[in-house]
Amino acid sequence: MLLRTAWRRAAAAVPVAPGPTTAPTRGLRLRVVDHATQSDVPSATATAPQAESELRPLYMDVQATTPLDPRVLDAMIPYLVNYYGNPHSRTHAYGWESEAAMEHARQQVASLIGADPREIIFTSGATESNNIAIKGVARFYRSRKKHLITTQTEHKCVLDSCRSLEAEGFQVTYLPVKKSGIIDLKELESAIQPDTSLVSVMTVNNEIGVKQPIAEIGRICSSRKVYFHTDAAQAVGKIPLDVNDMKIDLMSISGHKIYGPKGVGAIYIRRRPRVRVEALQSGGGQERGMRSGTVPTPLVVGLGAACEVAQQEMEYDHKRISKLAERLTQKIMKSLPDVVMNGDPEHHYPGCINLSFAYVEGESLLMALKDVALSSGSACTSASLEPSYVLRAIGTDEDLAHSSIRFGIGRFTTEEEVDYTVEKCIHHVKRLREMSPLWEMVQDGIDLKSIKWTQH
Repeated sequence: MLLRTAWRRAAAAVPVAPGPTTAPTRGLRLRVVDHATQSDVPSATATAPQAESELRPLYMDVQATTPLDPRVLDAMIPYLVNYYGNPHSRTHAYGWESEAAMEHARQQVASLIGADPREIIFTSGATESNNIAIKGVARFYRSRKKHLITTQTEHKCVLDSCRSLEAEGFQVTYLPVKKSGIIDLKELESAIQPDTSLVSVMTVNNEIGVKQPIAEIGRICSSRKVYFHTDAAQAVGKIPLDVNDMKIDLMSISGHKIYGPKGVGAIYIRRRPRVRVEALQSGGGQERGMRSGTVPTPLVVGLGAACEVAQQEMEYDHKRISKLAERLTQKIMKSLPDVVMNGDPEHHYPGCINLSFAYVEGESLLMALKDVALSSGSACTSASLEPSYVLRAIGTDEDLAHSSIRFGIGRFTTEEEVDYTVEKCIHHVKRLREMSPLWEMVQDGIDLKSIKWTQH
């Protein structure tokens, strides 16, 4: 409340320039940049700091992170300002009120995925949740079971956790995926061994948006007495998930992928039949000994609020995002030849669209589209110039993999933003192709694959 009052007071004090108002530039958002130094202490008589307007790109990269929903911020503010007690302090009201807020947030997260609140453990995000699930289960059952199964298109933190377990003597099977990006269930069944402790398959892929058959994988794992973990960071709050119906034993959740704060997440760990996990972190034994460390009350309150809002608006958001996604893909495909959509078009989350523009370098297109925030793949690996390992796993040619762009459509994306992005994208692809000797050769009917290139 105090922060909101301060913001309102500051906004009211910003002088408005006289003269006719002009419409903001289409496609660019207006941000007020505060140039006051951090040492400036605001007082009741102080005037608002000088502000200048700065244009920012449109945001179309919601797979990397999402903006904080204002309703989530409203829920968090009291716990950032007034209710600052340690939720683990049991001797006074400050601790009790923070603990009550923490438990309410646990209930909100559990409700979204059909779990018991006691099965929710708060973490710092999906990366930590994935580490706890994979390393925790593997190490706890290491005396009897030394084999794990995952896929080649998992998030980097899953693949790296598996690699670190291989260095400890575990055996890991990395299942290939079909051209659609979906795993072959028969291959999964045949890969399960008597000493397999865990299968880890992500629900929705963060680069190509493909949805894996989670319920079927859960049934296979349950029938073979193998624990099933899913990294659901890109799926929770966006598609309906029920841990009991889908027979999921462990699930990773991230706050900042569902319009919540960064730095917080959760892991669902089944209680019946009980899944045992070896803790990675030593300390005060918080979160039932599975994740020691003081739980950050404002952040978990934000995560809980984000889950509740997602549960209320999931159906509406999905319909709206599907409509915008269809608008974007159809307009681009109709206007440009040689555009390939990566991943299965049917079993797919509509808010993640990965397109390859043949004969255009993806990095060049990203630089040309500087007034739209997009990416060429995972934010965790986009600094690398190597083509995406996810696109290589689905059999995409290296040239096409280099020309891919991921468009992210979310809760706050507007129709105007989609149209602006499409318009700019079509313009720059045509411009870059005109500059490309490869495009010219293709127009002349030359088959590029028949050419044997030599180095000079």
